[in-house]
Amino acid sequence: MRESLMLIRELLQQKKFSLSFEVFPPVREGNLESLYRTIQDLEALNPDFISVTYGAGGSTRDKTIEISSKVKNDFKLEVTAHLTCVHSTRDDIAMILDEFRKENIENILALRGDPPKGEEKFVRPAGGFSYANELVEFIQSKNGFCIGVAGYPEGHPEAPSREADLLNLKRKVDAGADFIITQLFFVNDVFYKFRDRADRLGISKPIIPGVFLLQNYGQMIKISELCGATIPSKLAEKIYKVKDRPEDVEKYGTDHAYRQAEDLAKNGARGLHLYTMNRSAPAIHVVKWLNLKR
Repeated sequence: MRESLMLIRELLQQKKFSLSFEVFPPVREGNLESLYRTIQDLEALNPDFISVTYGAGGSTRDKTIEISSKVKNDFKLEVTAHLTCVHSTRDDIAMILDEFRKENIENILALRGDPPKGEEKFVRPAGGFSYANELVEFIQSKNGFCIGVAGYPEGHPEAPSREADLLNLKRKVDAGADFIITQLFFVNDVFYKFRDRADRLGISKPIIPGVFLLQNYGQMIKISELCGATIPSKLAEKIYKVKDRPEDVEKYGTDHAYRQAEDLAKNGARGLHLYTMNRSAPAIHVVKWLNLKR
């Protein structure tokens, strides 16, 4: 039987290893039923929470709230809803927080957010926030929410260095963040070094590694361009050879994710956060192969 729902910070205090999945609102109208079937499949894996993303510029705000509410109130799964600073004033953010509260959504992943499509740089909205730590502090002032933030094992693309980016993470934690979910990575040593540096800097909040389920060649190219994640040469070579056969790409991607997850579990990771790309089959394979004792 699933444990009663709770704030993620409380859950992480009780559990040695958590399991969570990220989904995103579909771009096309009418695709929610397909997403809900995916979540239903993931529900069978007894996740500790589901993470629901928030489109650039708030483009999927209403869907994010709708999906998060469905996960929490109908599926009876804990949820963390993403929230960004993009194109939002303080009053806008306050209204969204009120909507979250009405829908019983208590966990929020607070992000600065990427520039909307067509814009090269993030622009501080008039009356809004420039950085995620400011958003965290604002949410914290509203009381009752559990706040997660993003960590970047290989550094945020806009940060001048990994050290500077880690200081930004410290600011977010000091502002009131309760837990950290990392950006995707394909090389576990990158995560371990990041975790060690964070510890030395005094960042004591739980850090949950994010593992991506690579499913097609285009994803690999896009990921490399957008977030600069290091892709192991052996994996890149395998994917390139079968780039026109999506089923083989998915097989290699799922196998790599499993090996990553197995190694992370053996080396003290606080949990596993799988970026599903709204498909359940690869995630199911990874979790079942792991046979986690949770």
